Amino acid sequence: MNNITYVGKNLITFSMHLHSHENWELIYCTGGGGEFVFDDCTMKYAEGDIVIIPPAIPHTNNSEQGFTNIHINITDATLPFKVPIVISDDSDNHILSSFNDAFYYFNSKINNHQLIIAAFGNLIVNYVIAFQSTKPLRNVIGAIKSNIMQNFTDCDYELDTYLKTIPFSYDYLRKLFKSEMGMTPHNYLVSLRMQMAEKLLCSTNGDEQNISQIAYVCGFAEPLYFSRVFKKNFGCSPKNYAAKMQQKKTD
Repeated sequence: MNNITYVGKNLITFSMHLHSHENWELIYCTGGGGEFVFDDCTMKYAEGDIVIIPPAIPHTNNSEQGFTNIHINITDATLPFKVPIVISDDSDNHILSSFNDAFYYFNSKINNHQLIIAAFGNLIVNYVIAFQSTKPLRNVIGAIKSNIMQNFTDCDYELDTYLKTIPFSYDYLRKLFKSEMGMTPHNYLVSLRMQMAEKLLCSTNGDEQNISQIAYVCGFAEPLYFSRVFKKNFGCSPKNYAAKMQQKKTD
């Protein structure tokens, strides 16, 4: 796991032709900046950024100003990404230090340097996972929350489809979102819909037509499914809940 097979450096370079790698490629930009071009997206980077590219993904690297970097190839990397991503080093440049050390020991002739290189493979992968779970991933969580809030009233909204556009595994995103929010993305979606339903039911007489309209407004295409979800969350049907609220108003 996380075995480093190559470590190299690029001095000032302006372009890299279309190519791919059998293994994971991690590129630390040590100067300048540019953009990686993939089949379906373009990814900009600058000094201090680390570009992580899974195996067998064709890409080019272009820059008008030129770039320098340290690049590492790793086999069997235990990384949670499905597609290329860019993350940033911290203010103390911990990842840069590990890249420099890996370059030194990979190209040295000292005894047991293979053992040292193996340790740096694990260290770098763990750094990447740890650092992308701080600020960069909080931005991801914020983006998921924002997308759900903008679309939760849409009956045609497909949360799974949106989550698949994010460059992390589905299970990893669920765990990450739950660690930040205390619930999964799907439960967050339901909670928003239930909050709106509760408010609307407080101002209705509870007849079937009104409940069907409320279901639709809250993002449920099927009133029966809406009723089941509501009862699971509030312990009673939407009709009974509306009746209780009306009774409270008259008491």
